[in-house]
Amino acid sequence: MAPHAGRSHKIELVLADVDGTLVTQDKELTPRAVKAVEALGEAGVAFAITSGRPPAGMKMLIEPLRLSTPISGFNGGLVVDTELTVLQERDIPAEHVGPVLDALDKAGLDTWLYRGNDWFIRHDGAPHVAREAWTVKFDPKVVDSYDDLHDGVVKIVGVSDDYDAVRTTSEEVREQFGHELSAAASQPYYLDVTNPEATKAGVVRYLSTALGIAPEAIATIGDQPNDVLMFAHSGLSIAMGNADDGVKRSARRVTTSNEEEGFAIAMERFVLAGRS
Repeated sequence: MAPHAGRSHKIELVLADVDGTLVTQDKELTPRAVKAVEALGEAGVAFAITSGRPPAGMKMLIEPLRLSTPISGFNGGLVVDTELTVLQERDIPAEHVGPVLDALDKAGLDTWLYRGNDWFIRHDGAPHVAREAWTVKFDPKVVDSYDDLHDGVVKIVGVSDDYDAVRTTSEEVREQFGHELSAAASQPYYLDVTNPEATKAGVVRYLSTALGIAPEAIATIGDQPNDVLMFAHSGLSIAMGNADDGVKRSARRVTTSNEEEGFAIAMERFVLAGRS
């Protein structure tokens, strides 16, 4: 699908997903992306990031992007300032942790567990662990069991290279727990389970209140189904060219892929064009 033409003169804040959106497939910020964020600041538009990553896994973005806004990790489960001081935390109710882990295990998904900025795994060398550690720039803690770690859990991740299994299990978890939990794919191989208030829609609401910016003056940009949750609560929604068709249909605008400077192009075309 070709990028739509369009622009906005009213945007006061851009909220961007990170992986698949702000950075390339090699997890790099391009000079053009950095320049686009600088141009937003010069135009009086604030910039914030949100991700399924832990906040500590976004620390490397703070300096090059000169971030000053709250950073929303775990899809909003943990919001911190630029010193990584916790501003808001949304835990998974402890009584649900065991049943969720059981459901993911039954579906054949490997599981990761996050408490605060700590990342726990049961199987060192499991799929995607090494890549994730390289991405977030810290290593997980290997434990034999999660039995003593049910309190203070902000995210559970189900991991599998069977994308159909991830998608099906996401639907099953939503059916089993209803409104008590949020379950959405942050990547085709990652199923993120969080507190129902820890969604990217909640991130939009949090930033709207914290920064005093109306939702209709917020632009959101992302590439995955969990980003659709923030699209519906913002005035301008932009899907990446590497997003699937369902995500693209949920957005008001579509840009090019993250390998084709899609983030920067979206900022230039849809947010900055026409601004003095």
